[in-house]
Amino acid sequence: MTTIKLGEVTVSRVIEIDRSSFPTTQMLPDSTAEAIARHRDWLKPFWDDRVGDLGSRIGTYIVRTPRSTVLIDTGVGNDKARDGRPAWHMRRGSFLEDLAAAGVTPAEVDTVLCTHLHVDHVGWNTRLVDGRWVPTFPRSKYVFAGEEWEFWRHEKDDCIADSVVPVVEAGLALLVNHDYAVDPWLTFEPSPGHTPGHVCVRLRTGAGEAVFAGDLMHRTVQVAEPQWSSQFCYDPAKARETRRAFVERHADSGVLILAAHFPRPGYIVRQGSGHRFTPAS
Repeated sequence: MTTIKLGEVTVSRVIEIDRSSFPTTQMLPDSTAEAIARHRDWLKPFWDDRVGDLGSRIGTYIVRTPRSTVLIDTGVGNDKARDGRPAWHMRRGSFLEDLAAAGVTPAEVDTVLCTHLHVDHVGWNTRLVDGRWVPTFPRSKYVFAGEEWEFWRHEKDDCIADSVVPVVEAGLALLVNHDYAVDPWLTFEPSPGHTPGHVCVRLRTGAGEAVFAGDLMHRTVQVAEPQWSSQFCYDPAKARETRRAFVERHADSGVLILAAHFPRPGYIVRQGSGHRFTPAS
């Protein structure tokens, strides 16, 4: 994705992993190859020929406002034990170098926003230094919904232990309501279902709006098939309800949608009695 300029704000993206470990029909258990094929024509810009499936990405969005540099979600991370997920286990990726190539060093990040606390959204919250997990962005406040933290703090999950707890213990975590205003441009919006405290992040500028949708949707086909929840949704029924409302709200709105795993940003548009996703130019 090239840098997008919305008025006084710029948005860019660092890709940590450029393909999914999960086929779409596994990620979305209610889907079928035949049902996906019905949307083949408009899905072409989002298709990944390398895997013969819909594209998927893991990484971070960089938002530069007149006041600060903000990261939205932080990927998988390096050196972290992720048994059962070979592509994520003990990675030695170039994320920090890629971030620097995008013009951002860890010390320059003012705020990290986590849409939720799943393993592929919090990994670079911390890094391994002298055998200890320390915050990667030492000057930053790490912001996530208090409801999300209250749920996950009681779970025995490696990613919480190595990627969230060290931030909390360092005093860098800011636990907020799910409608928290980060600054004059960025605001949390509740979008429960995938996790209890999942939030989207709305960007408002003088030249238009965008929404960083986190894992509200994992594949572009869910714009047309919002009833398909992912295998990782905590409450699939609630996720379905939230997604349907989101799609309807943003159809033909001109609001740019940047989902965490979509291969490219775009817009939700009406198509007959349904919807499709069209890439941003």
